[in-house]
Amino acid sequence: MSLHAPRALPSTTRRVPALLRSCHPEPAVAVTVLITALAVAAGRGAAGSAAVAAAVLAGQLSVGWCNDAVDARRDTISGRCDKPVATGELPPRAAATAAGTALGLCVPLSLLSGVAAGVAHLGMVAMGWAYNLVLKHTVFSPLPYAVAFGSLPAFVTLGLPSPSWPAWWAVAAGALLGVGAHLVNALPDIEDDLGTGVRGLPQRLGRETCRWLAPCVMLTAVGVLIAGPPGAVGGLSEALAALAGAVAIAGTAVPSGVRSRWPFRAAIVVAGIAVAQLVLRGSDIA
Repeated sequence: MSLHAPRALPSTTRRVPALLRSCHPEPAVAVTVLITALAVAAGRGAAGSAAVAAAVLAGQLSVGWCNDAVDARRDTISGRCDKPVATGELPPRAAATAAGTALGLCVPLSLLSGVAAGVAHLGMVAMGWAYNLVLKHTVFSPLPYAVAFGSLPAFVTLGLPSPSWPAWWAVAAGALLGVGAHLVNALPDIEDDLGTGVRGLPQRLGRETCRWLAPCVMLTAVGVLIAGPPGAVGGLSEALAALAGAVAIAGTAVPSGVRSRWPFRAAIVVAGIAVAQLVLRGSDIA
């Protein structure tokens, strides 16, 4: 009886785990879940909410893979062990191909919600690509985050059976949350970014300023969501605001010089609390 060596897995199969880790899974899943919940609360229905989820996930995957493909050289220089492209597990071309494929899928998936809603979402995705390719190196680096997150309520409301623009407070809160997410996402890597030539707004402000500015921006978003909608403020909204404050402060109170992803995770939690407030007032955002 002869022994045969096990067949090697095809290269594409071996790359799947690396691709999944390279797509920035935490923010991709978080944004998808949060916006889908908002779509359900706003009345998009099962089919409409599923279309929102598919489009948002495709868009987030495209932006995440684009980021790793564009930053391959910088991440390698910085020794980013959490980036498969930087460690050599995933060729930059594979990440770029995945980004292009996800972007191609995002177009028809976005248009399932209608032309106006689809254009709003594709504009948000375009902002993510603009950040990766150009704006992250400039003082305007928060702009794509503000526009993208501020556009998400429009993607939901413009796809309703009776399309309408979202309420001002939903757009303002989304934009503020986007800026806050940008600040805390940059926190752990400010020194590495400066060493490789990235001088966006967080890098120019410095770690200490961003560490305290980020929770202020996110808590302002929570305040807008409390004060903006019509009607009296309920006890649940007040409790959520208090919880958001505690999470924001704890998440960004990382000692200076410590590399940590917890500030970004705290931002995701605060964004979740903000969306929970939006969900409570889902019928009011249109």
